[in-house]
Amino acid sequence: MRIRLSEVGEDEYWDEYVYRHPKATLCHLYGWGKVIRDTYGHPSYYIVAEKDDEDKDRAIAGVLPLVHIKSLLFGNSLVSMPFLNYGGLLADDEKTEMLLLEEARRLGRELKAKNIELRQIQPISWTNGQGAEAAHGAEIPEPMTHKVRMVLNLPESSAKLFELFKSKLRSQIRKPQKEGLVSHIGGAELLDDYYHVFSINMRDLGSPVHSKKLFENILKEFGGCVRLGVVKYNKAAAAAGLIFCFRDLVEIIWASSLKSFNQYSPNMLLYWSVLEYVTDAGYRQFDFGRSTPDEGTYKFKEQWGAKPAILFWYEDGLNDKAGRTGDKTAYPFRQKGEALWQSMPLFLANAVGPMIRKNIAL
Repeated sequence: MRIRLSEVGEDEYWDEYVYRHPKATLCHLYGWGKVIRDTYGHPSYYIVAEKDDEDKDRAIAGVLPLVHIKSLLFGNSLVSMPFLNYGGLLADDEKTEMLLLEEARRLGRELKAKNIELRQIQPISWTNGQGAEAAHGAEIPEPMTHKVRMVLNLPESSAKLFELFKSKLRSQIRKPQKEGLVSHIGGAELLDDYYHVFSINMRDLGSPVHSKKLFENILKEFGGCVRLGVVKYNKAAAAAGLIFCFRDLVEIIWASSLKSFNQYSPNMLLYWSVLEYVTDAGYRQFDFGRSTPDEGTYKFKEQWGAKPAILFWYEDGLNDKAGRTGDKTAYPFRQKGEALWQSMPLFLANAVGPMIRKNIAL
């Protein structure tokens, strides 16, 4: 088995493997490394495992996409994948997983990273979801499993899907339509409206916003795989979401709505419009994204019929004892920082936010 870093121009070679692997996610696609590098300058290290057979054409047996995020305030980590819900090891067998992880550890020590974060939708194969001994006695810490992804299986048509909803949900969908709200699904022509909603919502939540350039680069890199949904009231954007299509699954990665329009329930129309669009387009699963069980966003997604699937996030410590480095949401001064951020004028939050957000891997 040959383990190496991918080279320039190997995006199609990499993605061919990702598209045919049954456990792949959209976060494994090669383009994300380019998007993150072009937006924030973080270097990516895409590790490839190739079958060592001189008599046959080269063939990938496993991949591990990694991005190096180094910050004085937020730490020094190799992450698979930052800003996204999923990523991690993708391989044909357990042995290849081990070899990829060994190479990631070697690379991490070379870069003086404190840890490696792997955001798996399934346990690392030899661990069965628990901490375990790996190759050559190296430990794998127990994963964090307090988050789930919420996935809805889609029927053959949006009409059938609507019939499956409870009457209360159907009424909630009809309400914004009766109030005159209109949904739009498209591409780059909706980016200004999308970012307007997204940036205000992030400011109001007390969270630094991603750069608008991130979304420009996503649309540029992934083209027709990405769509923007925007709901408007009297031509004013009230809710918006970015959806990514991968094989027969669609994930809504970033969705927001403005609290000033809450009385019209634009969020309900946004999600229904997206579900209607992707169901009739032939997609068979809809991923509502990451949630914490029994919290507000979990219950919102559950009402649509989505079912939880446990996520397995590993933090593999380097340069000292292997293990979890702590909850990355518990940054110093978080509560005070949120209150300060909520009081900022929008232009200032949008100017300063990306400089901070680029170093927060979540």
